[in-house]
Amino acid sequence: MNEAFGLTIPRNLEDICNPREMALIVYDMQVGIVSQVKNGPEVVAKVAEVLEAARRVNMRTFFTRHLSLPRELMGSFQYRMAMAWQRVDHPDLVKPWFLRDTPGFHIVPELEPRPNEAIFDKLAMSAFEGTPLTMALRDCGIRAVAICGLAIEVGIEPTARHAADLGIIPVIVRDACGCGHDAAAERSVASLNFAGDSIVTSVTSFREHLGQAARAD
Repeated sequence: MNEAFGLTIPRNLEDICNPREMALIVYDMQVGIVSQVKNGPEVVAKVAEVLEAARRVNMRTFFTRHLSLPRELMGSFQYRMAMAWQRVDHPDLVKPWFLRDTPGFHIVPELEPRPNEAIFDKLAMSAFEGTPLTMALRDCGIRAVAICGLAIEVGIEPTARHAADLGIIPVIVRDACGCGHDAAAERSVASLNFAGDSIVTSVTSFREHLGQAARAD
């Protein structure tokens, strides 16, 4: 840990991985998203490991869910994005996949949020856009967020970049971040590594450092 002008400057996972200054974001682990990826059950299992490690030390935990609007409320960009995802060429063919309270909208049962964990719904890719997440983290003095879930090339990369722009250190738990396209996911990780804002780690390393920090308190 470095210091400058009375500030501590975290450099690595060991410096920042503690439940007082870090929160967990479980990104879009919804039934309708997990079912679309080829290794969905494996991603769920890895995210469950991260979630259990965070719960063991009472780390603040936030879940996100991607929300679709009814067709009557969708704007031009929402239609454009839905047409691209669903590979259709006309708005009339769009089917909102994640309408509130439909089966695909819910978090998978293996990761059922607890009463002391928040769920924020969003229309955007960044977990910070249009949600109370920024205020919630800052009000608790959070300096870093560990991120896991689906999908790294679609929403986790934008969330990590947005966190960095807010002065919050993003920690990507790589093997607990699923994807829909392997090559695109690797490009996302490479880009985040190149930018240098994020810390990329594994479930094992995250769990070990978190346990060490908890024992030291």
